[in-house]
Amino acid sequence: MAVKASNKNNKQEAKTETEGRNQMTSRRQMTSYDVARHAGVSQSAVSRCFKDGASVSKKMRDRVMKSVKELGYQPNAIARGLITRRSNMVGVIVSNLNFYPEVLSELSSRFTERGVHVLLFSIDHESDVSRIIDQLWQYQVDGVVAAAHLTPDQISLFDSRHVPVVFYNRAYQDIPVSSVCCDQVEGERQLVNLLVESGHKSFAIIGGPKDSVVSMQRTQGAISRLNELGITDIVEEAGDYTYASGGAALQKVIQKRGSVPDALICANDIMAIGCMDEARYRLDLDVPGDISVVGFDGVRSSSWASFDLTTIQQPVESMAEAAVSMLLERVENEFIPPEKRSFSGVLRKGNSVRD
Repeated sequence: MAVKASNKNNKQEAKTETEGRNQMTSRRQMTSYDVARHAGVSQSAVSRCFKDGASVSKKMRDRVMKSVKELGYQPNAIARGLITRRSNMVGVIVSNLNFYPEVLSELSSRFTERGVHVLLFSIDHESDVSRIIDQLWQYQVDGVVAAAHLTPDQISLFDSRHVPVVFYNRAYQDIPVSSVCCDQVEGERQLVNLLVESGHKSFAIIGGPKDSVVSMQRTQGAISRLNELGITDIVEEAGDYTYASGGAALQKVIQKRGSVPDALICANDIMAIGCMDEARYRLDLDVPGDISVVGFDGVRSSSWASFDLTTIQQPVESMAEAAVSMLLERVENEFIPPEKRSFSGVLRKGNSVRD
């Protein structure tokens, strides 16, 4: 009886020891070497199975992937980055985050399709960009899409670190940088032409933040075209791209003029929507009967039936694809020269402008 009990105890101890080793193994993260040993192949063969464009036979790939599934292996992105000397991450700098949801969605989906991770850096004002540049270096991003203005000195920092930058909707005339832009000036000319042809005589322009290059281009584009057409009855006011600032700016315009202008040209759709609601619900004005309102961007909410805003629709899908392609091309080859691509916006006629 004593011998049998001893054998039973030995078996139980062996079982417990085996289970303990299995638990330790399950807690330890599997490596490519574990997969190679399990599949009976070399570690380099496993690596080739996870490398885009590598030459691997179907039989070898199936064999490796069977072991990958059985072991629950996941490739280590950090380790792969050490080998390739890339983080496989890009930074996206955005000012006024609330006004770029469609752009961010398009950029993220296109980077994801290419297996690249996105780190979002949001700033309240374009002049705040200096505070996040150090963070970009800490994350060792491979490149940056900047929907914010950088100074020449800041751009030179990226050049010195060999980190490519593509600017989204930010144009530089005298600096050799890559950029993707909607033609702001041409878009404003289309809006002004429509309003003047519809018989509008007096105008108010609501711009965005003073440090916004896009707002400046749109505002100046509208004023220049009005002046070309001989119209001088123009009042300017500034907002900050928000809904509330649009309504507040309309109140200031009326106080400054002493009357309601025929037409209101806003630097973005969100402010235009704020103006429409302010006119209708606080000033008891009819839009477009008493005042016509136009915006710029073509955000989704601008097409809602309650607004149906006349605006310039930016080709966000095409612009995002161009920005992603241009950046990744320069990540692969830093010697590709700078490139500037300009896209025309499309005039979308709504019911916010009277005939």
